[in-house]
Amino acid sequence: MTQKHLRDVSASVHQRLLNKAREQGRPFNELLQYYAMERFIYRLSKSRHAGKFILKGALMLAIWKAPLSRSTKDIDLLGRVSNDIDTVLEVIRGVCAKEVEPDGLVFDAGSVEAERIIEDADYAGVRVRFRGNLGRATIHVQLDIGFGDEVVPSVAVLDYPTILDLPPPRIQCYSRESAIAEKFQVMVKLDIVNSRMKDFFDIWLMSRWFEFDGQTLARAITRTFANRDTDMPSMPAALTDAFASDVLKQSQWKAFLRNHKLDNAPGDFRDIVSCIAAFLGPIANALSKGVGFRGIWHPPGPWLDSQS
Repeated sequence: MTQKHLRDVSASVHQRLLNKAREQGRPFNELLQYYAMERFIYRLSKSRHAGKFILKGALMLAIWKAPLSRSTKDIDLLGRVSNDIDTVLEVIRGVCAKEVEPDGLVFDAGSVEAERIIEDADYAGVRVRFRGNLGRATIHVQLDIGFGDEVVPSVAVLDYPTILDLPPPRIQCYSRESAIAEKFQVMVKLDIVNSRMKDFFDIWLMSRWFEFDGQTLARAITRTFANRDTDMPSMPAALTDAFASDVLKQSQWKAFLRNHKLDNAPGDFRDIVSCIAAFLGPIANALSKGVGFRGIWHPPGPWLDSQS
């Protein structure tokens, strides 16, 4: 592509994104960030490394067509490659340089940097940062790549929804069951010091919107807890009234809703925890006793006998 053609495409895309932002009442920079993440995922889906990564995290809410979605600036992935920093750098630089249909974006392979994720020392994740450009606009992209987790019941290959009329990324995606299992494991591990309100929101949202087979969800939770060497308590602290009523937790929840502009989510954290306790409490109780769990979850619950 000539430089002039690239400039023309970039200018056209920039204007279309501006128009879309006005139509949706969204900040332009937010839409630009999502566009850059979408088109990076497209490059990944077209690269020889597509089979080595599974999309997870907040971006999955768009694929699942959830009625609400929290904002994010990161792309979360499960990597099925070596977690060696140099290996990850080589792969992501290759994806950045991948030639695809013109979308106005250029990702700077030379800007790719990687480091260990140190927030959770139990898991050897890698954080990758690099720059993209749409004309003169610069977008900073961050990937958080985890390793070693299982996906239950299985990975699904799905289309990621596009902002503009462009070819969609078709990529390997996480299951809702394993997404819930991993967030639940973090809740149990962090216990009363947990401030990750996004996990509470995501589990609450999925329990309000999607159906679940109890046996499959229990299996995902069992695998995740075993893989992460975590014991299952009969009643995790994060699902108790005391935790939900804590003044600090209430404040953190309200700040989370405010920061993500989630006006339609319950404002009282106790309502959120009560819903999650009804959803995951029976499974936790069964698994803590070493027995299986069966049931069918029709949102918003409760669990029904799968034999009925």
